[in-house]
Amino acid sequence: MKMHFIASSTETAVTAAESLSARYGHVPIREAEVIVALGGDGLMLSVMHQNRGLPVYGMNRGTVGFLMNAYSEDDLPARIRAAEETVVNPLAMTAGTTDGHEHCALAINEVSMLRAGPQAARLRISVNGRVRMEELICDGMLLSTPAGSTAYNYSANGPILPLGSDVLALTAIAPFRPRRWRGAILPKSATVRIEVLDPDKRPVMADADSRGVDSVLWVEIRSENSIRHCLLFDPGHGLEERLIREQFV
Repeated sequence: MKMHFIASSTETAVTAAESLSARYGHVPIREAEVIVALGGDGLMLSVMHQNRGLPVYGMNRGTVGFLMNAYSEDDLPARIRAAEETVVNPLAMTAGTTDGHEHCALAINEVSMLRAGPQAARLRISVNGRVRMEELICDGMLLSTPAGSTAYNYSANGPILPLGSDVLALTAIAPFRPRRWRGAILPKSATVRIEVLDPDKRPVMADADSRGVDSVLWVEIRSENSIRHCLLFDPGHGLEERLIREQFV
């Protein structure tokens, strides 16, 4: 099996990559059959953003490692051959800013809008061209994929979404009005538009997997089904199992 190893910058990850490369061989990415990512979830997201087409098998040499397998140097080719595949589609974000420009980015976990000043944001929410909430006053909001639902979305009290459910989670961050609004679960096919109602007094920034855009006027988000990221997990420890298990911790 032709493997291309990518490691985060930590000493633990770099040492692991050197050891595995010496044991199993390392080829340029253009010749590889699989990418082996060594680090944490941040590295995995970076690898997925940069490499579309090759399956990625991650091993945890970071902290959380929700998207990673347990680290072991033994029998790596056999583990990869036996791994379960999980396909993830990213979100596509288009953001219009106060200077008249539009910015596009992809997000595997979530697209978020966050207040960029001392006052809460005022947002209008539309789904498939229909206004669903005239005004939401909040610190921000986010639209999450199932793969990202255990990350920022979960910290903001959003729901954990099973893989294969074909839904997205729209979650408010510290909502003030309506105070009791807990978000919405939307079909994966939905196009969500969020408009900033008072951009001068209450500036807002948008973020797609840590790719930030300042001074936004509006953001449109949809699932980009033409892009498929293939993640490999050890049998019985796939992403779907992890999503279920996380709800009982």
